[in-house]
Amino acid sequence: MTNQKQSGVLALQWTGHSLKVLDQRQLPEKIVYDEYTDAQGVTEAIATMRVRGAPAIGIAAAYGVVLSVYQHYAQSIDSWRQHVLTDIELLAQSRPTAVNLFWALNQMKVVLEGQGDDRQSAILACAEKIHADDIAANYKMGELGADILVNAKGILTHCNTGALATGGYGTALGVIRSVYARNPVKIYAGETRPWLQGVRLTVWELAQDEIPVTLIADSAAAWLMKSGAIDWVVVGADRIALNGDVANKIGTYSLAVLAKQHDVKVMVVAPTSTIDGSMKSGAEIEIEQRQQSELLPVCYKDNAYVSAWNPVFDVTPAGLISAIVTERGVVMNPVKGGMGGENK
Repeated sequence: MTNQKQSGVLALQWTGHSLKVLDQRQLPEKIVYDEYTDAQGVTEAIATMRVRGAPAIGIAAAYGVVLSVYQHYAQSIDSWRQHVLTDIELLAQSRPTAVNLFWALNQMKVVLEGQGDDRQSAILACAEKIHADDIAANYKMGELGADILVNAKGILTHCNTGALATGGYGTALGVIRSVYARNPVKIYAGETRPWLQGVRLTVWELAQDEIPVTLIADSAAAWLMKSGAIDWVVVGADRIALNGDVANKIGTYSLAVLAKQHDVKVMVVAPTSTIDGSMKSGAEIEIEQRQQSELLPVCYKDNAYVSAWNPVFDVTPAGLISAIVTERGVVMNPVKGGMGGENK
């Protein structure tokens, strides 16, 4: 059993009356927590990527519902539920691809529509359970993934899937933490354009926990694989279809294609809340398109000849994935039976 240690990094802090969100856009230069007291503020925090990563988005949204209940119950005992449902719809519109967002909001709606006198306490208990369950799931996935990677010589990860993207510890980065605790393996992180989550978040987070990591340019991944330095790519997921196709940060599909060419294996690590039972394949997953301004320099703003295409996720087919790790077990070679396939 790995000597698990909670990361010192926290993306979200519930104070009892507000949600503090670490503004990840300002990392690593500045550590700034923004404080929110209503669902509108939490919605903005998610939409503007102050908080990002599918599990963390879901947790933040759950606390956003709590804040909505606190606000509207105090204002109107008779009509507060309808106001909260309106806020839930607002939160649901913040990011379209991360299924954890909708899963968490549905959990909160079930409690909201339930019976009982103390709805405020019940709503808070549900949000805190979502948060605590995510941390526990991260630790479980860390162990299951580390069992598979016990003999890995080198690992490449993409985007940020650590404590910053979850309730704590991490999904893919949680597995890497657990592996490193057993055997100090060589870890590489891609820069992850265009938001540079690898540069700004992953290497910073690992450094905070005194875990050595080597940064590479995204375009260097193929040459790194060719060199033989890595034998696994380990990534997270924002949505998993029933057939095992995975939506994750843009560039994941490229890494999976490159990995197949170089006999490198691909592991996806995500909680079961990321599995979307309504989607048979990745072809049905909505891919979020963000503003051109996130890619284009300001000098091109009014240029009629230059535009930008900015999808922030892509879909990796199950056939390119060696293992999908969840807190309930591992699906090996998901192409053979989807998410109901061979389990470990």
